[in-house]
Amino acid sequence: MTKPASGCVDAHHHIWRQQDLPWLLGPMLPRIFGPYEPIRRDYTIAEYLADVSAAGITRSVYVQANWAPARFLDEVRYVSDAARETGWPHAIVAYADFTAEDVRSQLEQLAAFPLVRGVRMQLHWHDNPQYRFASGADLARDPTLRRNIARLSEYGWAFDLQVFAPQMAGAAELADACPGVSFVLQHAGMLEDLSPAGIESWRAGMALLAQRPNVVAKLSGLGTFLHRNDPAHIGFVVGETVRLFGAGRCMFGSNFPIEKLWTRYEALFDAYRAATQSLSAADRQAIFHDTAAGIYRLA
Repeated sequence: MTKPASGCVDAHHHIWRQQDLPWLLGPMLPRIFGPYEPIRRDYTIAEYLADVSAAGITRSVYVQANWAPARFLDEVRYVSDAARETGWPHAIVAYADFTAEDVRSQLEQLAAFPLVRGVRMQLHWHDNPQYRFASGADLARDPTLRRNIARLSEYGWAFDLQVFAPQMAGAAELADACPGVSFVLQHAGMLEDLSPAGIESWRAGMALLAQRPNVVAKLSGLGTFLHRNDPAHIGFVVGETVRLFGAGRCMFGSNFPIEKLWTRYEALFDAYRAATQSLSAADRQAIFHDTAAGIYRLA
């Protein structure tokens, strides 16, 4: 597969200093991605650039990494400083608390940073406590949260949407309630139950979200529940997602350094290239460049 003429965008990665992330400083706890001792350390932009060097990545999008919520501006400042020093990343998905009575003061503070192009507050909740993050399963239906997310349209920012299959009906209602906001579905809907019933539930939820024109899918984090780089699984999820959303509403993201727990960047990227090799050049251009460049307004 030839790379897109305009280069490839990694639409989902992190960098960090261990000292800034409470979850990397505290005791090892069960996490959605399994044991994580190898990443309980600094992961700098220099290491990220070394990781992507052989894959032909030309631009990237940083996604918030769960600093202490009160330090949401410190996180954006740290990443913005990295961008000033190195030219990477090219866009930032920041954090804001959309359960606040009025999120506008947080958004105004974030607007001082020109690389902010989106915001993520993780809404995923699961019966399994190890997979649980949000305070409840139906947060997407909360009227305060909906009213606050709708404010993103005033800034032209996307909302990075993270939910499991049983939450997708509420997420679809959220997208309907905020027609001026682009929603980026994280990790292709976080397929974690690979039983026939689990896959069918995920597929039905994905179809529901795909009916919303303001929702796009991020092809990322597909090793999260397997704890390995599995080209067959990536091929299945990518194929199903592209079938439902169309390539023009899909984008690639590495989820590094989380996926670095079990694979090299180039091997991961090769799995995505293999998963898309039967698509047209235009479709591959969309997945590896155009969709992310449009949603995150990459110059």
